[in-house]
Amino acid sequence: MTIDRVSTFTGEGPGSPDWLVGEVLDALAQTGRLPPWEVDGYVRVPYRYGKALGGGGVVAAPQRLFLSPGEAAALAVLLVAEFGLNATTVSDLRVPRIVSAAAERGPGAVYRLETEKRRRGNRLSTETRNVADWGADSPGRLITQTLHATGPARTCVEAAGGDAGRLLIWREATDSRRRATWQGLRVGPFGLGLADNQVDRWGRSQGWPGSPLRRIRRTVNVLHRQEPGQNSQDTHDVVYVLREPQARQAAVPVIAAGVAAAVEAARTALVRARLTDAGDPGDQMTVIADCADFTHSPLTPEADGCAASFMMCTACPNARVHPGHHARLAHLHRAISNLRAVLPLESWERDWGPALARLEDLRNRIGTGPWQHALARVSDADRDDIASLMKGHFDQ
Repeated sequence: MTIDRVSTFTGEGPGSPDWLVGEVLDALAQTGRLPPWEVDGYVRVPYRYGKALGGGGVVAAPQRLFLSPGEAAALAVLLVAEFGLNATTVSDLRVPRIVSAAAERGPGAVYRLETEKRRRGNRLSTETRNVADWGADSPGRLITQTLHATGPARTCVEAAGGDAGRLLIWREATDSRRRATWQGLRVGPFGLGLADNQVDRWGRSQGWPGSPLRRIRRTVNVLHRQEPGQNSQDTHDVVYVLREPQARQAAVPVIAAGVAAAVEAARTALVRARLTDAGDPGDQMTVIADCADFTHSPLTPEADGCAASFMMCTACPNARVHPGHHARLAHLHRAISNLRAVLPLESWERDWGPALARLEDLRNRIGTGPWQHALARVSDADRDDIASLMKGHFDQ
C-alpha cells in the first residue's frame, strides 16, 4: 500500500495520524526501515511519527509487519514441538513447496517440507515430509501461519537480493547499523534462521534456565511421535529412548499391551485385503476397494458371485486396496467412529465394531501420516458414496 493510497483509504490528508501511520508502514514494507533513515549508526525518527504511533510505539513499529528476535525464537520452539527437529535444522529450513491441488496457502494445502541435518564430516542428511493443513489442529496450519507471519520480511529480503528462501526471517529489535555479532546470514536489518543464543535468550526471558529445544525434541520424538526424527532407529533407541526416564518407566505395560494386541490381531485376522501401490486394470471397482475375483468369493462360497456387503471388502483376500481408496476409507473410519456417540453401545458394537476394527488395522498398516493426508483429500463424491454405503443402499 503506497502513501497516496493510504491517505485515500483513510479519507484523511497528509499529516493526519492515519496518514503518518500509513507512511511508516509503507516505508517498513518497502525497505524494512523507518522513515527517514540515517547511516551514522542509528536512526532518528521525527517526533510526529512517534506521536502517531503512540509515543513509545516507534520502537515497536517494525513488529507490526515483521517478527522480532523473540517471536522468531518462540516460533522455532513451536516448529520443534510439532515436528521434532533440532535447532540447526529449524534454522536452515527452507520455504516449503505446495504440492496439493490448492492454488493458495491455507486449508487444504499440502506442503513439502524438506529438511537437512548436518552430520560429521560435513555430510548432510536430507528428509522430505508432506505436511497437510486440514484445520486448526493440523501440522500444516503451523506452516501456513509461519508463511503469513514471515511474508512481509521475505519480500524485503528478496527485494534486497538476499536469500528469501529461508523459512525463519525476522527483524532486529532496533534499527542499528552496527554489524550483527552472530555468525549467520543477515540482509540489512533482517536475520535469516536463528542467531547464536537467540532461543537461549528467549527461554531465559520466560523464566527457564535456557533454550528448551533439546528437551522438547526428545519429548516429541520419544513420547509423542515415538519414532526417529532424522536419526536411525538404533540411534533413536539408544540415544533418545533409553535415556528418557518416562520411556523406561512405561516400558513394561507398553510391551505387555503390544504383545496382547499382536495376539489379538493374529487371532482375528482383521484385514485380509491386499495393500498395493496402484490399481490393476483387470480388477473390478467396488465402493471401498477393488476386487480381483468377484465370481469366487471366500465370504459367500455358496453364492454365484459375491453376495457380501461392500463393508466386508477389507475382510476379503480378493480385495485390493491402493492409495486411490485411502481417502474414502479414512472418511468411512471417521463416520463409523462418530456413530459411537449417538447409538447404544451394544448396538454399535454389534453393527459397526468389526468394520471399525478392520479400518483401524488398515490405518496402522498404512501409517498415521498418510492416513491424515488421505482425510484432507476426501471429496464430495466420497462423502456421498460412504453415506449411501452406511445406509445400506449399496448392499447386495
